[in-house]
Amino acid sequence: MTQPRVRKPPPPFDSEALERAALRYVERFQTTRARLVRHLAAKLRLRGWEGAAPPDLEGLADRLAARGFIDEAAYAEARARGMKARGLGPRRIAARLRADGVAVAEPPGLDAGEAAEHPDEAERLALAFARRRRLGPFGPPAADPRARARQMAAMLRAGHAPDLAVRILALPAEEAERLLGDS
Repeated sequence: MTQPRVRKPPPPFDSEALERAALRYVERFQTTRARLVRHLAAKLRLRGWEGAAPPDLEGLADRLAARGFIDEAAYAEARARGMKARGLGPRRIAARLRADGVAVAEPPGLDAGEAAEHPDEAERLALAFARRRRLGPFGPPAADPRARARQMAAMLRAGHAPDLAVRILALPAEEAERLLGDS
């Protein structure tokens, strides 16, 4: 019987290896400075650090951003577009972008000015989410108060305003389809 092959642990990072790992990450993924720093910190926890002074992860991320490898505005736009396509609300999108290290007051494409110009955008997103998750008018009738509470909780977790969620969940199916067809 043969012995299982034991892998040698990878060597600890030095400054050049850390920069190579950062470059590999930004060439594969659109990212932000904060996400890159978190990724490199996790790598360092696994492999360790060989240098005498601690690594400057923030400085490395700033250098890569200055060279054009990190474009946080493009990242935020793409991330917001993808989340809106899934029917997630502005609150959820803004929270995700803040967690990813993008400083935004409102998600791209749905700021306060645009929301005032297009008041039905949030409604369209909520309807799309309800359809995708088969909630309210798009699913079976929720006669049980616990089922209605679960549907409401799903809408709120998706980032939709409470009053909008109540209104969407109470819509008749024909009205919901008409509203989605108008947009």
